[in-house]
Amino acid sequence: MFANPKNLVLLFIIITIGIFIFYWLFLRMQMGANPSGERLKQMGRLEYFKKGMAYNLERTPQLAEGENFLKVLIYFLFNKDPYSKPRKTIPSVKTDLSKISPDENILIWFGHSTYFIQLDGKRILVDPVMSGHASPLPFLVKAFEGTDIYKPDEIPFIDYLLITHDHYDHLDYETILALQNKFGKIITGLGVGEILQFWNISSDKISELVWNEKISLNEQIQVTFLPARHFSGRGFLRNKTLWGSFALKGSRHNLYLGGDSGYGAHFKKIGQEFGPFDLAILENGQYDEKWKYIHMLPADALKAAVDLNAKSIFPVHNSKFILANHAWNAPLNEITRLNHEYKIPLKTPRIGEKVNLDNPNQKFSNWWTDPDLM
Repeated sequence: MFANPKNLVLLFIIITIGIFIFYWLFLRMQMGANPSGERLKQMGRLEYFKKGMAYNLERTPQLAEGENFLKVLIYFLFNKDPYSKPRKTIPSVKTDLSKISPDENILIWFGHSTYFIQLDGKRILVDPVMSGHASPLPFLVKAFEGTDIYKPDEIPFIDYLLITHDHYDHLDYETILALQNKFGKIITGLGVGEILQFWNISSDKISELVWNEKISLNEQIQVTFLPARHFSGRGFLRNKTLWGSFALKGSRHNLYLGGDSGYGAHFKKIGQEFGPFDLAILENGQYDEKWKYIHMLPADALKAAVDLNAKSIFPVHNSKFILANHAWNAPLNEITRLNHEYKIPLKTPRIGEKVNLDNPNQKFSNWWTDPDLM
């Protein structure tokens, strides 16, 4: 039947159209929806939302001077660091979250920017990505072996999900759907709720905040959504939703959850108004001088910690996905080396290892320096 060249061409066209339709429908769900209606009107009243787009508080080009998208793409594709991926399984510890005593104040890292916090008896999950990839297509940006040890069905009921912004490595469609009956509320930036509702998450479970807006979780815990120097977008359109960071203040602990951000003046202001912080969780990974305004370099993370008046730092956004051209363990190597000057206590747990928030003197191994991993 298909020996005729015309039939082969027709078959090729049919298959191509089928693939296009399949992936369009699939990607459409992954992308979500942009704000509309009353939500869009509310965003339009913000001083940092103009002509349908959100803006940073200071000028923030997505690429450094002299760079353009094509140059960066070619650099990324053809200049891979030979050590961008670990040679063997990343070491981890599997802590059973369901067996943690409600009296414990702890943090457990899941790799990259996903972490679990229990504070004053409340369970909080930040930027959950547990699908094994940080991309709308499952075969792209795959997690390193050993880093994807927690699955949604192993997560106990979570009181609050905190979402810093809508990028695929922070807001994961598969994970949110798998957790939809296992959390009380989602707290995120204004506009992100449109994506969540597109995924059939009830509006009753979504609290959207603008920068510097506060919400009380109970009598002991207060969350404030704060600025960050970054951007948003899951498709071709950018900055339709708000990105940000969180101050999480409990009865005895004050935490800064940094999300993604380039270094900027906002850190000092946040430190003055909401600090000092017992712990600052700051991005330190997937960086490059080519996009230094939207992602901090290790030296920037240390400067930010000083500005925030942070007593200790937990460097995240590393050790799980390849999103930049540095060695996979360069972020932790660099911040450790540079910290000899600052001497700020670093929290560097293995994935799944319990961080005791009540013990500021807790020590961790330099697990990423194992020569077998390189």
